[in-house]
Amino acid sequence: MATDARASIGILQKSHDRLASVVEPLTPEALRGPSYDSEWTIAQVLSHLGSGAAIAMMMLPAALGRAEPVGRDAFQPVWDVWNAKSPDEQAADCLTSDSTHIRTLEELSDDDLARISLPFLGMTLDAAGLVRMRLGEHALHTWDVAVMSDRAATVLPDAVPLLIDNVAGFLAPRTGKPPRTPFRLRIRTTGPDRDYLLTAGDAVSMTDWPEEGTQADGEVRMPAEALLRLGYGRLDAAHTPDSVEGDPADLDRLRAIFPGF
Repeated sequence: MATDARASIGILQKSHDRLASVVEPLTPEALRGPSYDSEWTIAQVLSHLGSGAAIAMMMLPAALGRAEPVGRDAFQPVWDVWNAKSPDEQAADCLTSDSTHIRTLEELSDDDLARISLPFLGMTLDAAGLVRMRLGEHALHTWDVAVMSDRAATVLPDAVPLLIDNVAGFLAPRTGKPPRTPFRLRIRTTGPDRDYLLTAGDAVSMTDWPEEGTQADGEVRMPAEALLRLGYGRLDAAHTPDSVEGDPADLDRLRAIFPGF
């Protein structure tokens, strides 16, 4: 377990390094300009990541069994502090806060990592799960910034194998939007290889493809990185790689299922 968690912390550090490489060259004007998230500037995305690191630090003692859990009412004061910062401060302080969080995780002992347990949305996260929860937010929001200067940007490759199964196991049943007309699609990925059946009706689910003979209304093939972005609502037509194969209508149905958040 500690080995899995340390591997995830290492990938989180790589995501931080990529974020820094993208942010540090940005001009003040770029920081105040749009991110991929239409509701946030780049600086506001960085404020979200910086405050998220601060909140993760607040939650860690409880996850280690050393303090009472922190309620959501403790988050708003953190957000208020970050919202009051200037865009330049949000960018600089994001990298500092993020680095502090990762360094704290790196300094945990194997016993500490084995002790971590955090209730989250009906699940109980161990150390690896806790780090991967942060990595998912971190890697996708880093993409939100990177893609504004590089239209062909992708999510950090090292993060994709750690996060891809979250689409089926976490995002589809919790954030998937049921369609007006039910449908079933086979979704196959490469890098890593996955073979899923997406069932969209009164609820949305993604399971491993069953035995041969199962029927679906269509099939889509794509890199796992593209499916990861789809799950987070970041695979619009302008940012869909040519390697994605499938009926355009099926892709549109998938985008409607995963509008993002």
